Amino acid sequence: MKVLVIGSVYPRYHEDAEVPWLRASIAHLKKAGVDVQLLVPAYKGLKSHEIDGVKVNRFRYATVGMEHLTGEEGAPSKIANNPLLQLLAIPYIISGFFMCLSICRKWKPDILHVHWPFPHAFIALGAAKLFRIPMVLNFHGAELLLMRKKKWVRPFLKFAISQAKAVFANSSFTAGKIKALRNVDVEWSPYGTTLGKADNLVSAHSITDKFKILFVGRHIERKGICYLIEAAKYLPADQFEIRIVGAGDLTEKLKVQAAEVSNGIFSPSCHPNREAEANLPFPCHPEHSTENAKSKDLDFSPAPIVFTGKLSPAELENEYRNANVFVLPAIVDSKGDTEGLGVVLIEAMELGLPIVASNVGGIPDVVVDGETGILVPEKNPQALADAFKRLAADPALVETLLKGGRKRIAECFSWDKIVERQIKVYERVMTRH
Repeated sequence: MKVLVIGSVYPRYHEDAEVPWLRASIAHLKKAGVDVQLLVPAYKGLKSHEIDGVKVNRFRYATVGMEHLTGEEGAPSKIANNPLLQLLAIPYIISGFFMCLSICRKWKPDILHVHWPFPHAFIALGAAKLFRIPMVLNFHGAELLLMRKKKWVRPFLKFAISQAKAVFANSSFTAGKIKALRNVDVEWSPYGTTLGKADNLVSAHSITDKFKILFVGRHIERKGICYLIEAAKYLPADQFEIRIVGAGDLTEKLKVQAAEVSNGIFSPSCHPNREAEANLPFPCHPEHSTENAKSKDLDFSPAPIVFTGKLSPAELENEYRNANVFVLPAIVDSKGDTEGLGVVLIEAMELGLPIVASNVGGIPDVVVDGETGILVPEKNPQALADAFKRLAADPALVETLLKGGRKRIAECFSWDKIVERQIKVYERVMTRH
């Protein structure tokens, strides 16, 4: 079986950390005996190459200096910051369209597996029709957010879905959004872990000095990091420590907020669109105050907050193993975006960490409250702090959540099972086509 996977981004070199879940998915398809190639855009002139023994076909769509519509950050975010980049969309689709035709004519794949269907379904559609190759679409949520912001995208997505022989979604949340757009059968196809084989950890990590709270991810609005920083005000410094891994557009604002919280000061500085939304209450403060003020009700110093920056894989694994809880305080952000699934939660479970996360988006697919982790309302620093205190005081609860988490991973998030289900869909659509 030959599968051409089409998308917007893929690792540019062996050490590149872009879309690790997609790289893992391709590796497991290859392990299962599927012959895979990729079609993705070039990045600053990058030519076609191989990664992990898989051919990565790169299509050029602009001059070297302009060829960065995708990669390192999602195209919607880049376009929001620089609207002129929208002009690249037309050569992007046209160039990808003709390269897809060329690959399909020469290589003759059995399946076109399209990630991020807008606009990539239209790159694949010509080859799908001309060479009668079944096209399957894989939604990750970003396309549906784009549709909410740009109404004209809606009919294009509805049409793309009508042309697909199967539709995958990364979470039940995303699947629900697809069904609301067009009533079709949607296959749940989540991500598995992007780590190597983890130890069979079932015991809680020992607490050394302080109960360490770990966040890993990009520093963007929908991650809700500012609420985690606010939660430090409710956690004694001699018992807890918050560690924030990663970087992003909000890093410097978050560091300012963390310094002010450490000094007992509340500030609205972390709101990403403060200038544009000056009349809105600052969303990170539980009382929605817009005045800087010294905290008056604390009889202890807030927990320290450490920003580690970006880490190597070895350093990141060390952070996981030294932590006592993993947190994803995600929110529905000002653009309506939220977590489609949260693969980082699966990785944390595999490395023996209990989970505290917001009850938004696709997170409940991974975190079943009281069974595999603790769910809290979004934008609620006090609830986050209460959950951390509960885990720190109840080792038996931690053990229960860890066992439940590993059971959940084995049942739902094993790459072998995910890929097995995926191949069955491929086989089904090939038979019907």
